[in-house]
Amino acid sequence: MNAILENIGLIGIVPVIAIEYADDAEPLAEALTEGGLPCAEVTFRTRAGREAIARIAKSHPSLLLGAGTVLAVDQVRAAVDAGAKFIVSPGLNRKVVEYCLANDVPVTPGVLTPSEIEVALEYGLGVVKFFPAEAGGGLAYLKAISAPYRSLRFIPTGGIDETNLLAYLKFPKVHACGGSWMVKPEMITNHQFEDIKRITAAAVAAMLGFSLKHVGINGSGVEESLALGVKLGDMLHMKVEERPGAMFVGGQFEITKAPSRGVHGHLAIGTNFILRAIAHLARRGVDILPETKAEKDGRLATVYLNLEIGGFAVHLLQN
Repeated sequence: MNAILENIGLIGIVPVIAIEYADDAEPLAEALTEGGLPCAEVTFRTRAGREAIARIAKSHPSLLLGAGTVLAVDQVRAAVDAGAKFIVSPGLNRKVVEYCLANDVPVTPGVLTPSEIEVALEYGLGVVKFFPAEAGGGLAYLKAISAPYRSLRFIPTGGIDETNLLAYLKFPKVHACGGSWMVKPEMITNHQFEDIKRITAAAVAAMLGFSLKHVGINGSGVEESLALGVKLGDMLHMKVEERPGAMFVGGQFEITKAPSRGVHGHLAIGTNFILRAIAHLARRGVDILPETKAEKDGRLATVYLNLEIGGFAVHLLQN
């Protein structure tokens, strides 16, 4: 898959933006970035669309910037010249798709029917836009029409918001979701950039779903681990279970039978999407320890972060 499309999948949410005034472009890009979504699909619905793309491309070069509502080849040229890195169209416009493919421009055309999906497959596309998502039948319809097409991934857009975002993202064939609830046009016009930042951060938090799964406590040996486990379980009226490397108390505490990572132990943090969580944390300067990766059923299940908090190592767990 194209690297830009891969990055869209790792970001997970694509803010769809209609900017009426180009002067709002830079503060909007800053709000999205600080909120945790360094990505934007700026639509060509407004006269300020092209200039807004050019301004964001200059002021925030690390933001993954695309052009949306692209209806013609001349708009593709204008968008790319302005700095857009990918193209999104509401429907499957053959001329737009062919031009993008011929010029190595990532494109996600809109589809809603099996016939349109099969045209996309004829072009060799791996990711398409599912539009209008909710009005077109929602997640149930997407699951039905996508069933015969195992390799294709979708970016549902249209009617996506905080109430249904997670349900869409948890469907394995959904690559990412597009939405405008974080960046409503009136919020941009009224310069509510702090609100946009707050709503964006809330969307990222809902997507990743970070939660404390258990606390690991380093034991110095089998006898100490057993004793501490029994004591803690008796005190908290929790079930104590012995496993090969540790004692588990109520599922919330793990007492290792030998010293492990972290001065005192570790914190296990669950997440809905471990690969997206890794990418999100990396953008904030927190890397992983690759040698600690562990898979389950061929997918990454857990990995330690390259940091300690109060003497506790931290590792991510796929929920």
